[in-house]
Amino acid sequence: MNQDRRQLRGIVPPLITPLAQRDELDLEGLERLLDRVIDAGVAGIFILGTTGEAPSLSYRLRREMIRKTLGIVNGRVPVLVGVTDTAFVESVELAKDAADCGASAAVLTTPYYFPAGQTELTAYVQEIAPRIPLPLMLYNMPDLTKVWFEIDTLGKLSRIESIVGVKDSSGDLGYFAQLCKLKLKRPDWSILIGPEAKLVEAHRLGGDGGVCGGANVLPQLFVECHRALCSGDDQTVAEKQAQILVFQKIYDIGKYASRHIKATKSALSLLGICSDLPADPFHRFLDPQRESVAKILRSMNVLTETESRSQSLSDLCDIHEKGTLRE
Repeated sequence: MNQDRRQLRGIVPPLITPLAQRDELDLEGLERLLDRVIDAGVAGIFILGTTGEAPSLSYRLRREMIRKTLGIVNGRVPVLVGVTDTAFVESVELAKDAADCGASAAVLTTPYYFPAGQTELTAYVQEIAPRIPLPLMLYNMPDLTKVWFEIDTLGKLSRIESIVGVKDSSGDLGYFAQLCKLKLKRPDWSILIGPEAKLVEAHRLGGDGGVCGGANVLPQLFVECHRALCSGDDQTVAEKQAQILVFQKIYDIGKYASRHIKATKSALSLLGICSDLPADPFHRFLDPQRESVAKILRSMNVLTETESRSQSLSDLCDIHEKGTLRE
């Protein structure tokens, strides 16, 4: 999905936003993370989504994240930018900035806080799409926005040429199957699944790939799984899916909904990629939870005991220098 509007197929990590401090990017970590996922063969990068904690970031930091990411990527893969906001105008302005920086597409979910009816949602997208100077991917995330992009609504919106696909994070495979049928109307659309444990099932329903949070941590695993799906290598698919399900256990650590982001950032920190600091109001994992993440990574042979101890010491030094605490 770039200037020639190719379909997007494959694994697109919804990139975390590495933070050094509140409202400050961990730029070295961002570069390491981007190089890591691109070298693994991902199909694109999605920034400022849910995993990227976009609603918790200042507008200044979101724009810096766009600018720095596009500079580091330097055209190696398409970059999709989340532009969702409660304010119509802010979404448009962010999309313009993303276009100016060379982004490949904008990603838009349903406006959150005030739940829109489907008629209102249809009109909203019809109004905003012509004002966004990029191909537009719609993002179904009802758990957090409280509103679905219903299939009938998407059928109406399929008439808008600039809309190039849908990312579905509902976890409802019945809905996803109906979504894939919309490609009869729009064969150029890319239909991507969010929940990574459902990547295999989604592919068999006609999906084009996954926006998998775990691909921040283990990009090669998800890329190899998708390639095996495309080539019909069932044995490799089964092996990779089993590993993905083991990795999923990191999301069971912790008791708050924020554990998905905390676990992902904790894993990346343990691997020496970037800081584990989440955006406010979230806190880092405490050491017992961090060790639980490390134990899962060690069971998968992606982290050694020496590496995890070394990273823990490094993080403690970093925290001491910056005067911050992990909670």
